[in-house]
Amino acid sequence: MLYHLFVDPGPLAGMLPGTGVFRYITFRTAWAVITALLVSYFLFPPFIQWMKQQRVNQIIRSDGPESHLLNKVGTPTMGGVCILPGVAVATLLWARLDIPEVWMALAVMLGCGAIGLLDDWKKVMHRSSDGLHGRYKILAQLAIGGAVFGYLYATGRIGPAVNVPFLKDVSFDLGWTYVLFAIFVLVAESNAVNLTDGLDGLAIGPVMTCSATYGVVAYVTGHQEFSRYLGIPYVAGVGELTVFALALVGAGLGFLWYNAFPASVFMGDVGSLSLGGTLALLAVSTRHELLLVLVGGIFVMEAMSVVLQVGSFKLTGKRIFAMAPIHHHFEKKGWSEPKIIVRFWIISVLLAMVGLSTLKLR
Repeated sequence: MLYHLFVDPGPLAGMLPGTGVFRYITFRTAWAVITALLVSYFLFPPFIQWMKQQRVNQIIRSDGPESHLLNKVGTPTMGGVCILPGVAVATLLWARLDIPEVWMALAVMLGCGAIGLLDDWKKVMHRSSDGLHGRYKILAQLAIGGAVFGYLYATGRIGPAVNVPFLKDVSFDLGWTYVLFAIFVLVAESNAVNLTDGLDGLAIGPVMTCSATYGVVAYVTGHQEFSRYLGIPYVAGVGELTVFALALVGAGLGFLWYNAFPASVFMGDVGSLSLGGTLALLAVSTRHELLLVLVGGIFVMEAMSVVLQVGSFKLTGKRIFAMAPIHHHFEKKGWSEPKIIVRFWIISVLLAMVGLSTLKLR
């Protein structure tokens, strides 16, 4: 919004000194981070207090680690309802609103957030960890993905080629089936982040590193000279997703202030499903879909541990891990919660660095 006020032909263009800085994505991104952080940071205290008064707490799995039954019972959930406004307000203030990807990013975030909110509400109302039935969550995610990616594909903003990291001029042309591929990325990533959200601060750390990485990718993808130099596809206007991606980092930092061990609030499915969906949107919009497998390696590992555990038990009657997702396996092995969290963060940062290196190694 501020861009359209202070940059030609905005009504306030040239009326105040120094407003030319609103032209620059880097300036607006920096302030988007600050805005999102402050909004989420100040929303959480009254939210946590209200949730405690209403006794709306996280439902702890009865088959989970015993420490969770002792230490996490009574902790408020649905913290995502404070993260999402931070991202939305910062994006609407600091991003250009004439770029379709900006609105699609907000649509995916809020749409997946609505699914998660309903899931969380059913859990707390029924005092059960089951929540919304899995098939309904998947169907809703398919509908959101179909609407958003169908629109972007029809307008030529995405697809049909899938580029391969580390390799120059190597891609797979999927034609119209690219939309199906993009929907799969959204559903898979959204649920993978949801599976990762099991320890204090575990999910938000990798979410922030992934989002920051895709903020950089969006910036160079939307810059003609940088994209030409790096040999990556140029997508006009997608650089504005840098503002959105880093706003997510800012809101994540505001949340982490209260979610750091021992957590005062959990993000809930309203947070995890929405944040996973936005990462998928960033990956698809920047034409770096497969890079998400690498940069979001923590989420892939968590999801695959569940798939392998279920598959092994059904086929052989034996479990591969002490418990799935894999962060619970390490808890069962005696690792302390902070140790698991920090080590997963370290791995996430390393994967992000490797992911960024693919922009040059082609």
